[in-house]
Formats: sequence, C-alpha cells, structure tokens
Amino acid sequence: MIAGGEWTRTRDRLPVLPVLVRTVDQRRTTADALLRAAQHTEPGRTVTVGDQTLTRSVLAPGTTTTKIWADDPANGRRRDLGHEEEHAFWAWAVVEVLRLTGVRIEELLEISHHSLVHYRLPTTDEVVPLLRIAPSKSDAERLLVVSPELAEVLSTIIRRIREPSGAVPLVPAYDWHECVWMPPASLLFQRHFQTENRAISHGTVRKMLQAALADTGLVDPTGHGALNYTPHDFRRIFITDAIMNGLPPHIAQVIAGHQDISVTLGYKAVYPDEAIQAHRAFLARRRSLRPSEEYRVPTDAEWQEFLGHFERRKVSTGILRPRLLHAVHP
Repeated sequence: MIAGGEWTRTRDRLPVLPVLVRTVDQRRTTADALLRAAQHTEPGRTVTVGDQTLTRSVLAPGTTTTKIWADDPANGRRRDLGHEEEHAFWAWAVVEVLRLTGVRIEELLEISHHSLVHYRLPTTDEVVPLLRIAPSKSDAERLLVVSPELAEVLSTIIRRIREPSGAVPLVPAYDWHECVWMPPASLLFQRHFQTENRAISHGTVRKMLQAALADTGLVDPTGHGALNYTPHDFRRIFITDAIMNGLPPHIAQVIAGHQDISVTLGYKAVYPDEAIQAHRAFLARRRSLRPSEEYRVPTDAEWQEFLGHFERRKVSTGILRPRLLHAVHP
C-alpha cells in the first residue's frame, strides 16, 4: 500500500499530466526544427523558429566539430542544438512510454526491439501487437497490449536509432539491482554518444524529466518550488486512471505486474468526489432493485430519533457527557 503522501502526489499530478504531455511534445518539435534550420544556415546568420531567434555561431578558424552551435541573443548563451534536440526527444519518449504503459523505470530501459511481439486471437484470427516486459520485481514476464498511440511512439524511437542497414544497434546496459553488466541487446532507449551507442541510464532519464518539467511552469501545490514527476509517479497515475475509467482491479494487477492485488489498489489514488459519486451510484442502483415504499421521506420524529441515536451512542462511550447532550437537545 502507498502512503497518504503518495496518494496526494498522484492526485496533484494526474490532472496536470496533459500539460506535461503537450510541453514535451512541443519541446521536441521546436528543438528538431531549430536544429534542422541551423544545419542549413551559414555561420553569423539568424535562425527563427516560433518565438525563438538564434544566430548560427561563428567558430574560431580551424575549429573542427560536428556539433551545431547557436548564440542566443536573449541571454548571450551559446547553445548546442544537437544536444538540446536529443534531450528533448528522449524526454518526450520517456514520458509517452511511461504514461501509456505504467512500467517501472528499470523495465522501461530494458525494452528492446525483440520486446515487440504479436498474438493472434483464436476466435477472430485478429493479430494484436504486444509489448513483452522482462521480469522485474515480480520475477514474472508479462505482456501489454500496444495501443495505437504507443505503437506510434515505439515506431518513432526505432526509426531514430536504426542503423542504415535497418538493424537496431546492440548495446550493453548496467543492471543497478544486480550490479552487473548485461549482454548487449537491441535496447530502444539508447543514444549515440561520441563514437558509440550507449544505453540511457536512470540518472539521465531523471535529468531529462526535470528539464522538461522546468518548461511547463507547473508549481508544486505545497509551495515548494516547481512541480516534479518521478518515473514512478507515471506508474501510479497509469493505475489510478485505468481503474477510474473502468478497468477491473484484477486486470490492472496483471498489467502492473503486482503479485498482490492489495498493492495495485494501494497505487490507486481515491479522490473524495469519486468516492461520493461511486457511493451515490451504488445507492441509486440498489434503490432501483428494492420496493419504492422503503425509500419514503422520513418524518420529523423519525429523523430526530435517528440523530438522537448518535448522541446517545456518544454518551454511552464517554465521548459526550450527559450535560452536553442536554445542551445539544434542550
């Protein structure tokens, strides 16, 4: 079960998730447009994309670099547009995959090209794309249905990392739980670093998320600065949103990879208005199945007797003294 503070985190972050989603997508689009425009701009000339105007940097004679630098007249800072585009892309990819799957961060970083499989429904012969999640805390492999939105994100990632031959590069990754290097695999979350491809690490993911959140302008309701998301916040949000929208808890348990359904229900943040509305709906359903005469309006005497029951109960348990009872009902 999660603590009350973590419920509060989920309740604060679920409603503003669309702001983060829009922000990371806009950052990715803008960074890509700036990089492409600068690549076709002579040094010393300006580059304008949206509300940003930069100047392609003039480097010292003899400087050899593959980086695309631009000077920002707003603050005088020299910007590495390739670095910005890369971080903006992977921040978008991390947010999208986490929010659409509810996987843990270690599971996210272990998704490979071979994790994408298909299942043919025996009844309709329809082919369903699935994402295989490698064993993690539960030590049990599980399969997630790939939605059209998730399929588009994964396809975009694969197009980015593929080599000219069409193959996805094999890269090793470090297992922080077992403290060992894993054999090279066609991991989707990898990036080109200097002269080689490297797996993206936990720390890099968190830095990318924080940079993206800084651009949202979201403020923590507690007043302690900017609102932040951890990778695990997306997992809690995914489970809460799924159950609130009708997914049976035992199915959510399987999707989340929890061995105990109480853990799944603990991840679900219950909103006060949700509990009230659900209770009212329950009463309405029960009322429709019972005789209408059982739901007549109570008389004043019956209502006072009902209220008096609670006052007498307080007296019997010592919560309310008799003299105070007289003050309540003189």
